[in-house]
Amino acid sequence: MAALGGLLFGFDTAIINGAIVFLKRQFQWSDLQTEVAASSLLVGCILGSSIAGWLSDRLGRKRVLLLSAAIFALSSVVTAIANSLSQFSIARLVAGSAIGIASMLVPLYIAEISPENIRGRLVSLNQLAIMLGILFSYLTGWALSFAGNESWRWMFASVAIPSLFFFFALFAVPESPRWLVKSGATNQAIRLLAKLGQPVSRVNEIEHVLKEEADANLFHPSLGKPLLIGIVLAVLQQITGINTILYYGSVIFTEHAGARSASAALWANVIIGAVNLIFTIIAVLTIDKIGRKPLLMIASAGMGTSLAILAYLFSNPQMAGSKILIFIVCYVAFFSVGIGPGVWVVISELFPTKVRGQAMSVATISLWSACLLITSTFLSLVKAVSIRGAFSLYAVLCLCTLVFVWRVIPETKGQTLESIERQWMSSE
Repeated sequence: MAALGGLLFGFDTAIINGAIVFLKRQFQWSDLQTEVAASSLLVGCILGSSIAGWLSDRLGRKRVLLLSAAIFALSSVVTAIANSLSQFSIARLVAGSAIGIASMLVPLYIAEISPENIRGRLVSLNQLAIMLGILFSYLTGWALSFAGNESWRWMFASVAIPSLFFFFALFAVPESPRWLVKSGATNQAIRLLAKLGQPVSRVNEIEHVLKEEADANLFHPSLGKPLLIGIVLAVLQQITGINTILYYGSVIFTEHAGARSASAALWANVIIGAVNLIFTIIAVLTIDKIGRKPLLMIASAGMGTSLAILAYLFSNPQMAGSKILIFIVCYVAFFSVGIGPGVWVVISELFPTKVRGQAMSVATISLWSACLLITSTFLSLVKAVSIRGAFSLYAVLCLCTLVFVWRVIPETKGQTLESIERQWMSSE
């Protein structure tokens, strides 16, 4: 139920891919205006993730998820009736605040209710839901693309349907047991942990660790390294270029890969979305067996190699669009099996219960800020250094990611959140 927030995250963030061609055509936007339209959502994501931790630490995880569901539904309708760049951008900024809240809070909530032996798999369900939402958005965009220039309105309005489903589904979801213990509702937490199949002794462990971290805050010395890891890993997930494909895929295929129509470009997006989903399922099934660190290293190496080949293909105008599609699919597959789910799993595990919401907010703000940077500069970067130069840059950043994961990231597979926390405190 909670991972439905990830589905809305994916659907709402990727629906712009199908709509952008029609928006650009109807309103005759320049590249700069198109970047503003696509990036406005991400400003909202930064705002949403900046308040989500503070709100969830005070009001509870469930109530703030309900708030995000309501914003998802309202903003989708307002976006669909926009008639100018400013109206559209404001509506998408509001929608982004819901995505920012969900992107931070869903993996945090799932991590807090999950037993350690399958925590990676369950947190990865959030990424699986994101990929499913992206695929649904691509299918929706392709299906509605035949309705003419106004079809973009129906694309955004369609977000309201899963948003309302998510809102009502959340009433069946309990509060996080770790938040309940932190808030003094120990008996309620004991009953909930019993339902989740976890021992009652886990409550004692949580209470003990909460006492140990009584003075914990974001500036506590023991949080320096995990906070740095969370921020850097979140930024690297974005600056390796994934959202250039998710947001501008239709533009890449129509302007650089020889797609003959908007519908053909959107069908290529559907193929990418399907591959995205399949390899995320593989990640869900393997992350608790292989571990977080090996998957992150395999993914960053594969992404960098795929991007380097794409840079070569784009430098040869005679290269068939099918070859470009193949290596874009390879790039997306490697992202989906490692960097996509792995980053969310790792940053949901790094921080103490008392400040987990705030610390994840910082990491998520960093992620969306990096996403905003990439999205708001991609078309201008392509114009300045060509699409070959842009993809070469992202390939180099994948290499940087590989080195960072190899040298810095700890393995957290199979450990309780409390034992991970004790490791940071003991290394202070």
